[in-house]
Amino acid sequence: MNRASIFLLLMGGGISIIWGISLERSVRGGVMGFPGIYFGTKCLLQGGDPYDVNQLERVYQAQGIPIPSESIERRQSVTRYVNLPTTFLFVAPFTLLPLAAAQTLWLLLVVGSFSLAAFLMWRLGRNYAPGVSLLLTFIVLANCEIIFSGGNTAGLVVGLCVIAVWCLLNERFALLGVICLASSLAIKPHDVGLVWIYFLLAGRAQGKRALQAGALALALALIGTLWASHVAPHWASELRSNLATISAHGGINEPGPTSIGVSSPDMIIDLQTVVSIFRDDPRIYNPVTYAICGIILLIWIVAVLRSRPMPENALFALVSCAALSMLVTYHRSYDAKLLLLSVPACAMLWADGRAVRWIALILSAAGLLITGDIPLAIVTQETRSLHLSDYGLAGRLLYIVLARPAPLILSAIAVFYLSIMVRRAGNDHSALNGDGHEPDSTKPAPTSTMLVSPVL
Repeated sequence: MNRASIFLLLMGGGISIIWGISLERSVRGGVMGFPGIYFGTKCLLQGGDPYDVNQLERVYQAQGIPIPSESIERRQSVTRYVNLPTTFLFVAPFTLLPLAAAQTLWLLLVVGSFSLAAFLMWRLGRNYAPGVSLLLTFIVLANCEIIFSGGNTAGLVVGLCVIAVWCLLNERFALLGVICLASSLAIKPHDVGLVWIYFLLAGRAQGKRALQAGALALALALIGTLWASHVAPHWASELRSNLATISAHGGINEPGPTSIGVSSPDMIIDLQTVVSIFRDDPRIYNPVTYAICGIILLIWIVAVLRSRPMPENALFALVSCAALSMLVTYHRSYDAKLLLLSVPACAMLWADGRAVRWIALILSAAGLLITGDIPLAIVTQETRSLHLSDYGLAGRLLYIVLARPAPLILSAIAVFYLSIMVRRAGNDHSALNGDGHEPDSTKPAPTSTMLVSPVL
């Protein structure tokens, strides 16, 4: 059974790798994932300002890379550099190699870290429900074509973050966990920020590791910022300008109903894409999104503070905050691979044997499917001909279900696992002795809820 499971997981990963490479070669000029950060870093190393469109274009031209002009999406993704300065530190060693060799090594790093993360989550889930764990992990691995085609930093960030979670929860390879969490936090804080906050609030031991990771991430950010400021003094204002351009009406990151960013397999999945269906105005859909997510976040923080710092409580909290992170601000479908954390959490609920296990399985599987590359490619293809202006309120609601399913399922996952957290926090609180102290900690936890570490 173990060999068969590993074969299926390898097959799922193989589908994504082969299809991803084929996708990269089929697009003229390649998929702008790693090449974008590669040439941006090379621009900085050559004394240029990668956040300045004209200077970045000159680097492409010097390398013989034509600037795409066939679409706004392609041009903005190439010429508008929007990564944080910390990314330069991670990419700089790769610029010593030609693009092809550098991209191959980067892809190996992305595939390796992400695959290890998936393997670790599968092993954790297998201790509770082998079939459920295998199914969910296979869904993830078979739907990573976009990450594996262009080497998007999201693949590395998710992989490092999940590896860090495994290390910190199991209290093994703590130094590796701190480095992985700090690295992912430094590259994409909007992906990993809530995960870091969880460990900061979870307890004394994990809070110490979170502080170490935060200090290391801050040091990396300081070094990257000083470097960028020395070479490109106006990088911060230029970054804000680039972000404003690609987020404005007609930009590649606009969440509005007519945006090109929501009509592709790597579509934008934040909650703004749903609210904008009713009112396409950032002065409306941004505050509404922040209010909804803020309420959920507040309840989540209270539940974390009331919960005992146990690995099983941590898994539910991490799945909830992973889904919530995707909703509050700009994210695309490949960022949602952080839902890998739902594999052991769902398997744990399934092993409990209660009716809620079916809700957990349906939501977790739907979340991984709906944010997967192949299903989203089908969704965008089948809903391309729908025109929002033709519908009233009922039609808009149906349109959201058909064309914007990802934010809906992410919201459901965040609230569902939050409800599990709240219930368990209440049970933990009521289990306290009358004198306010916890029950005898020497008593073993029930076997069904113990987190068993895989042996590597």
